[in-house]
Amino acid sequence: MAAQADLELTGLVKRYGEGASAPVAVDHIDLKIKAGHYCCLLGPSGCGKTSTLRMIAGHEDASAGDIVLGGRNITHLPASARGTSMMFQSYALFPHLSALDNVAFSLKMRGMGKAERHAKAQDLLQRVSLGHLAQRKPAELSGGQQQRVALARALITEPRVLLLDEPLSALDPFLRIKMRAELKGWQKSLGMTFIHVTHSQEEAMALADQVVVMNAGRIEQNGTPHEIFNAPRTEFVARFIGGHNVIAAAGERLAVRTDKTRLSRETEAGVPLGSSLDATVTGVEYQGTYVLLTLQSGGQDSNELNVMLSEAAYQATPWQPGDPARAHWDAHDVHRLAA
Repeated sequence: MAAQADLELTGLVKRYGEGASAPVAVDHIDLKIKAGHYCCLLGPSGCGKTSTLRMIAGHEDASAGDIVLGGRNITHLPASARGTSMMFQSYALFPHLSALDNVAFSLKMRGMGKAERHAKAQDLLQRVSLGHLAQRKPAELSGGQQQRVALARALITEPRVLLLDEPLSALDPFLRIKMRAELKGWQKSLGMTFIHVTHSQEEAMALADQVVVMNAGRIEQNGTPHEIFNAPRTEFVARFIGGHNVIAAAGERLAVRTDKTRLSRETEAGVPLGSSLDATVTGVEYQGTYVLLTLQSGGQDSNELNVMLSEAAYQATPWQPGDPARAHWDAHDVHRLAA
């Protein structure tokens, strides 16, 4: 594989159309991804994550700003000259070609002889455990096998950075978890940079060394999965990542993890008033290993809350919609959000 290199985006902008009033998909973002890291661009549809990936790949022109890979400005280079390779969501395999010829195709376009390109393609298929299926066509392969062919094809040009556009979204839930583990394993064994676009919080948390949460064309927060989950910077991040109650109290926004939020009957003694809210149970959902309760607090600052109870705790003291309750937490579990 090619030598490792840091990737840096500086003031990167993408407008679709001409003039100052043109819609902005990516709005002056700055981002550094260290060589050999697995980075996930995470956010809802329309947040700018795919436009960012396509600008790095050279499939979209940047409206402003710079893309620098290993100290080399690649902003205006053609896709084939950047040192990046892209694995598409649809895999984009040629249906009439064998797995071997799909993987070798880009080398054929570069004029490499048949024997040499087939040897390289066969070696990569072996690395993704598909050497024995080299002569099969895409329709004769499972979804997971097609993904491995697409990965091998993306790697055959020896890129410095592999770009993945929602590569797991077409798979069923069971296979998605299996392929997630394989992707992480391949990234570690190859030692190269992966940049992976996803709207799945679970996927980003499981795969990434670095999570970049995007919203409305901007970066809301950039950090490790642990940092993003335990210390969301803004209300948007806390709500999008999930697992947090966002509470409006005394003119500020607070976040408390749902697994740190406890529930008591209003009549129970010893529940601190300064770290609690009176609320009403509005929903009860059995989730297998736990029961998820939804509550609504009243008063001037209305808050919707979630509380996770173990199955045993719920069975010991069941709750029903309409029950009054007090949600409470420890002061050290409260995280203040930026305005």
